[in-house]
Amino acid sequence: MTLAELLPTLGDSLRGKLEAGIWPRSVRHGHDGDLMFGGLPLSQLAARFGTPAYLLDEAEVRRRCQEYRRALHEVEIAYAGKSMTCRGVLRWIAEEGLSLDVCSAGELAVARSIGFPAERILLHGNAKTPEDLKAAIGYGVGRVVLDSLDEIEQLGALARYPQQVLVRVTPGVDGHTHKAIATGVEDQKFGFSLASGAAEEAVRRVLAQPSLKLVGLHCHIGSQVSRVTSFEEAARRMVGLMARLHAEHGLVLPQLDLGGGHAVPYLPGDPDFDLAGFAQRIRCAVNYECAAHRIPVPRLTIEPGRSVVAPAGVTLYRVVTVKRGPSRTFVAVDGGMSDNPRPSLYSARYAVRLVGRRAAKGMRAVTVVGRHCEAGDVLAQDVPLPEDVHAGDLLAVPCTGAYHHSLASNYNMVGRPPVVSVCDGVARLLVRRETEEDLLARDLG
Repeated sequence: MTLAELLPTLGDSLRGKLEAGIWPRSVRHGHDGDLMFGGLPLSQLAARFGTPAYLLDEAEVRRRCQEYRRALHEVEIAYAGKSMTCRGVLRWIAEEGLSLDVCSAGELAVARSIGFPAERILLHGNAKTPEDLKAAIGYGVGRVVLDSLDEIEQLGALARYPQQVLVRVTPGVDGHTHKAIATGVEDQKFGFSLASGAAEEAVRRVLAQPSLKLVGLHCHIGSQVSRVTSFEEAARRMVGLMARLHAEHGLVLPQLDLGGGHAVPYLPGDPDFDLAGFAQRIRCAVNYECAAHRIPVPRLTIEPGRSVVAPAGVTLYRVVTVKRGPSRTFVAVDGGMSDNPRPSLYSARYAVRLVGRRAAKGMRAVTVVGRHCEAGDVLAQDVPLPEDVHAGDLLAVPCTGAYHHSLASNYNMVGRPPVVSVCDGVARLLVRRETEEDLLARDLG
């Protein structure tokens, strides 16, 4: 971030303003520099649950589910469970009427433990193990998204009844996102290539399996995609493939899954996703292409995950030490890449805010780092914090509801943080903090 980009944020912090668009809507200013989250002070939540801690605003998650259902009322909304899976969150998703996609037998086990309706579950994954497939068959999941020729044969041999399936297609569409989270372009591990004809060959293989029932196609062009035009192009190409399959096989596929990956802002000024515009333009693109090819309009499915839970999350840290070097000031906290590997994985950027007290001095740009033995353990670069930031201070990082708990590890044998739900002034533990006893329980010596 350049000095020119940093100055407006510094000004907002000096005035005490909340950075626009990146905090849950329940967040308000409290007393003496504190913030209210779901009706409770962040400093009180830190005292009760310790740090680091993941906080989730239940009302924000539910509100975002409802926004998707209102904007796309005739479209199936399938929550992408990989973004954040725990029993509490999946209960909210089920109660709001969404479907669910899972990527492993483990994610399915969480869904199964709360009785998530099997018919509303899709199983994803580019390398599903036999255990994944058996778990899906055992629970009777509604659809399996096929991702390889080997998988088609394996599922065909395992399925006990006509299992509904979709074929995942790589449509060759660039979502204009980081290469580590781009999934719609050629030469990567997901799906069957549209350009090479692999997708059509996959369909032929599925049709040759009597235990499999092909009900549709699937694609996913990437994560943190803000351009609706990329989704429109993917939709057009997918309908074109459906038309060719209709001409060759007489297939009328009733379902088209366009995936998710809708962007959320992590920093002030980041582009948000135009959900209303997406809803209108995707319908128009699919309807127009279906009419042009003279095929029935399929039922659409989309799979938002990050855009449902990321903006509902805030992570709390305690400052452990401050080091002022010749060119940078390092503020080290009691968490790091074990609870948020995204900056290390693909240079994700975050805002950071001091909470729980008022700053006595001005602001300066600092680098917030973690406690782990890696030079790359950096949580946020060039973020404004008070010049008097010191050990014991409480820091809050917004937009952390997605891919934090899911990607957390035990690096340096550090226990994973708790997940705390907050709603209308009531906080409850969804996932408890991992203890040293938990870490030792798996080590048989």
